[in-house]
Amino acid sequence: MLRKAQGGFTFIELMITLSILATLAMVAAPMAQVALQREKEHQLRAALIEIREAIDAYKRAADNGRIKLAMGDSGYPKKLEDLVAGVPDQRSPRKQNMYFLRRIPRDPFAPADGSWAMRSYASPPDNPSEGEDVFDVSSRSGILGLNGIPLKQW
Repeated sequence: MLRKAQGGFTFIELMITLSILATLAMVAAPMAQVALQREKEHQLRAALIEIREAIDAYKRAADNGRIKLAMGDSGYPKKLEDLVAGVPDQRSPRKQNMYFLRRIPRDPFAPADGSWAMRSYASPPDNPSEGEDVFDVSSRSGILGLNGIPLKQW
């Protein structure tokens, strides 16, 4: 008597297929992590550029006499919130506020509060610290970037 051949896969064929899928998954997981890190680094770079451009615009306005400065002020904002809250334009007849940011961007590597490390104008570059004004900002994260430089040094 002839037996009818049954359709389906053998156990060996299934094991080979599963091992190929497992190998592909092991390769794909690190690539997804690198892509996620790269996206966060891109967001960090964009946020730093946005804040630094606003700080520079504030300083230019102060140097041009559009922002009232007290004796001894550096011309940089006292805090980051000043860039969002606005300051009165001394050259405007109605003293309208000048705004430099719509919102303070969040540090994608920081915890939920998204706070930035700030450097004052008076602090040395090799030992940045907070002070009376905001000269520069950086991330508080100690993570190394994909380029090998710690994020807090960007």
